Amino acid sequence: MAETHEDTPKETVHKEEEEEDQSFEELGVDARLLRALIKKRIEKPTPIQRVAIPLILEGKDVVARAKTGSGKTLAYLLPLLQKLFTANSDRKKLAPNAFVLVPTRELSQQVYAEVKSLVELCRVQLKVVQLNSNMLANDLRAALAGPPDILISTPACVAKCLSCGVLQAASINASLETLVLDEADLLLSYGYENDIKALTPHVPRSCQCLLMSATSSADVDKLKKLILHNPFILTLPEVGNHKDEVIPKNVQQFWISCPASDKLLYILAVLKLGLVQKKVLIFTNTIDMSFRLKLFLEKFGIRSAVLNPELPQNSRLHILEEFNAGLFDYLIATDLSQSKEKDEVPKESIVGSRKSRKHAKIKLDSEFGVVRGIDFKNVYTVINFEMPQSVAGYVHRIGRTGRAYNSGASVSLVSTDEMDTLEEIRSFVGDDENKGTNSIAEFPLLTKNAVESLRYRAEDVAKSVTRIAVRESRAQDLRNEILNSEKLKAHFETNPKDLDLLKHDKILSKNAPPPHLRDVPEYLLDKPTKEAREMVKLARDAMGNNNRRKGSKRKLRKEGDPLKAIYATV
Repeated sequence: MAETHEDTPKETVHKEEEEEDQSFEELGVDARLLRALIKKRIEKPTPIQRVAIPLILEGKDVVARAKTGSGKTLAYLLPLLQKLFTANSDRKKLAPNAFVLVPTRELSQQVYAEVKSLVELCRVQLKVVQLNSNMLANDLRAALAGPPDILISTPACVAKCLSCGVLQAASINASLETLVLDEADLLLSYGYENDIKALTPHVPRSCQCLLMSATSSADVDKLKKLILHNPFILTLPEVGNHKDEVIPKNVQQFWISCPASDKLLYILAVLKLGLVQKKVLIFTNTIDMSFRLKLFLEKFGIRSAVLNPELPQNSRLHILEEFNAGLFDYLIATDLSQSKEKDEVPKESIVGSRKSRKHAKIKLDSEFGVVRGIDFKNVYTVINFEMPQSVAGYVHRIGRTGRAYNSGASVSLVSTDEMDTLEEIRSFVGDDENKGTNSIAEFPLLTKNAVESLRYRAEDVAKSVTRIAVRESRAQDLRNEILNSEKLKAHFETNPKDLDLLKHDKILSKNAPPPHLRDVPEYLLDKPTKEAREMVKLARDAMGNNNRRKGSKRKLRKEGDPLKAIYATV
């Protein structure tokens, strides 16, 4: 399956037709893990798991490149846990046996939860810890006492542990057996290069190193040279050398041309007229725009939550849990990787000074990220309210839908200034060469008449969403979330079910939304819009999607996409 030259990397390009019927048992997975997978209702390995698991179990260094949502996390977790299950319990351990390094706290929490779930289901005694760079040295020292078997963290936190003596270089060299770099293509772009270089000299040559990535980049190549020794390089067709498959074929891509000043009007029309499937993840490039959009939508009875790096980590995680559980249908995520706002945050020394503290901006969490790694559950539609500034940003945003080979759709609102970005994206995904496969088509369900029928209402409401209103709502939301995160933390630790009482889609407007704006009168809708609205509703009912508001965790059906037929006939 792979070349055997010892002096060059070994490349394995997986063919989907090969070994499709292989089970986890045939891959050599431990019986305890098999039982855990059954309890988690995971029946068959994904293509990347079928290829990666046997190689990792053999102790090979592996670079796995596969699209978002293809199962890369389990591809390394299963063999990693199996290795620890069967390890000699008498061996001397001075530091964690396995490091899993990720670019964001959200992904760190997600991986930690998955590991803990598997360990508990297997009923095996393994200590797993999750660290972040905001922890004090004493807290870090207490967490690493033992020491744990698996450490999950960002590279910055590991570098901090080394610099303050919580982790000893000699101990790492003597104990580290497995090093995983998850979302490897992001680790360097997030500014962790120096942190990784601080760890590299202490990684023993015998340590097995694994790189997991959704894309191939110069950063991944740099990490390969820095850490790996003669790795196997696994490439699935979805992200191989075929540009038209970077975006999964199960995700339909659409765009809407509109002036920048009319974007609020257009997104209102798309959402209020019910022209897209829920749940909906909306991307903006700045925190202010996220709150402007939230305030605008709630005037029309569309409740949403905002996810951004200002919020305390506990609140961010709880927002994700509620959204994934279906407690609200619209989440507005701030993608600061596409914004200059992240560079405008003052240094901690400035924030701490007495003179400037009153006017200082809130310090943003440098380990926050919503575009990559986070497993948003059952997101059907991704909307780019503001276009990303790069092709990579677009690909990673769209990767939030269509996960695990489910159907999905994306809608991008494109202004005149953003047309160059759209053309670059269309060229990259092979739009001109592959009509009907991965083309980005004009959104067919929204008519000009439908948009204009809402213009007066939308423009009137938009005038009320001023900069002052945005600033006040942003501050109010932050105060609410800090209260939720800090004062109630101890209570929730002993009463976890009470978390359900916290709502993150609360109305922030000082005045209640006018009742007459909650519904769109029938006389404003033209015939094509009524037909499109009805077809989307029928498709949603056919997919079993209509009762998720009550918190149903029902999985979307995988067989076919009713919307494909709808869009084809419109």
